[in-house]
Amino acid sequence: MQSCSGAAAAMGLLQQPIWIKGSAFPSKGFGVGISIGGTQNHAKLISVGPCGTSQLEGSLVTGRPPSSVSIPIPEMGDSGSSFEDFNLSECDPEVRSIIDKEKERQFRSLELIASENFTSRAVMEAVGSCLTNKYSEGLPGKRYYGGNEYIDELEILCQERALAAFHLDGKNWGVNVQPLSGSPANFEVYTAILNPHDRIMGLDLPHGGHLSHGFMTPKRRVSGTSIYFESMPYRLDESTGLVDYDMLEKTATLFRPKLIIAGASAYPRDFNYPRMRKIADAVGAFLMADMAHISGLVAASVVANPFEYCDIVTTTTHKSLRGPRGGMIFFKKDLVLGIDLESAINNAVFPGLQGGPHNHTIGGLAVCLKHAQSQEFKNYQNKVVSNCRALADRLIELGYKLVSGGSDNHLVLVDLRPLGIDGARVEKILDMSSITLNKNSVPGDKSALVPGGIRIGSPAMTTRGFTEQEFVSVADFIHEGVQITVEAKKAAPGSKLQEFMKFVTSTSFPLTHKVSDLRERVEALATRFPLPGL
Repeated sequence: MQSCSGAAAAMGLLQQPIWIKGSAFPSKGFGVGISIGGTQNHAKLISVGPCGTSQLEGSLVTGRPPSSVSIPIPEMGDSGSSFEDFNLSECDPEVRSIIDKEKERQFRSLELIASENFTSRAVMEAVGSCLTNKYSEGLPGKRYYGGNEYIDELEILCQERALAAFHLDGKNWGVNVQPLSGSPANFEVYTAILNPHDRIMGLDLPHGGHLSHGFMTPKRRVSGTSIYFESMPYRLDESTGLVDYDMLEKTATLFRPKLIIAGASAYPRDFNYPRMRKIADAVGAFLMADMAHISGLVAASVVANPFEYCDIVTTTTHKSLRGPRGGMIFFKKDLVLGIDLESAINNAVFPGLQGGPHNHTIGGLAVCLKHAQSQEFKNYQNKVVSNCRALADRLIELGYKLVSGGSDNHLVLVDLRPLGIDGARVEKILDMSSITLNKNSVPGDKSALVPGGIRIGSPAMTTRGFTEQEFVSVADFIHEGVQITVEAKKAAPGSKLQEFMKFVTSTSFPLTHKVSDLRERVEALATRFPLPGL
């Protein structure tokens, strides 16, 4: 029989992945199983003979370090309260199978969606920890529930690391790390500083903006922001692909917004924050930056710094920052336009729009923000930018039109309309070839469902170890996929998108061999590089 100390030692081996270069991830046995109470691969939280009141049991049940105090645990059936804590494979093989398939897809694919990344094992450990069990409504030192002394310690640490990661003085700036993601963070800012039907201006969605910045159409107020507030977009100069700041200034002078938003989800260039500050001051507006896409680049000082000019800065934490799926709101501590931003924003987060924070996410965010202060992280962000430029340069060599003519950050936006093709069809063929990116609107588009472009990002594959050389190959693969798409569109039986989708997924699709050949070469490249965190 395995001794108690032996079992405890084995616990340290649980979930330590073994990866062999070039191999696929195993579908079973990914962790190292232990046998406690005679059952393999799960911890049985009941008496187990000589170890019936072991230190190991106390650790598993309470989550506390082992102690010398033995607490008897009743046998199954004694009180109905005992349980067996099975691992996922045994408890729910259906969900385990889906996760394994997704893990395999990520491993074999080129993940090029600009808003995606691969977080670290350390972040995943924090997100999958006992922190998920605790309710903590309120802020540190002002909780609705008891038992939050360590949660307070964690959230304060996360706040301090957030300010340090973005080189901010805590005397001048504060941060709320509780927002659940970027869109909730933005709406919490609106709630804090605006009244219903106050006016806002953000970059138009078809020109690279974000839904949460107030997008609406002539027939529908699409975003909740446009329902509760009056929005007027600013746009790009379609001849250059750059923000038209002159028109923004003219429109703001007439519209008189209370808030101007600098931020985008598909804009490959830096924002001119000094110019936007000048415009905001002229009309008496707050200036907010939504740096969700570029927060990692900002932390590493490889793009322009919005904190020098903005009153409020929001961000997600899972894109270029490589953290868990969450959000943050940074705010000036001085009064701005007569409003105490710290009080207003904190109250908008809780109790205004959220309940208890996701403490496991805050734990993962604290881990991420520590790494964001390292030289390794700065090197990574520089590589994100250089890889993206290599991708852009190669696409231009291949004859593609890029919105704005290139990139200053982590993404490129390709206009496919000169080729007579759209982003929806290209996205599908590339997806079938294990290349994951997204269709995207480009300036002048009429339809968001069949847009004229594709958006390509470099953060995720840079995390996996790609260099400029691999991103040149990525551009070549994308080019090959576009050519297949053009050929497939000509061969399709009808002109509608649905007819194209049905055609390319049918067993009689005549270009299946070309797609399969491309996919084989794509996966051969992708599987040469490990998948972090898993």
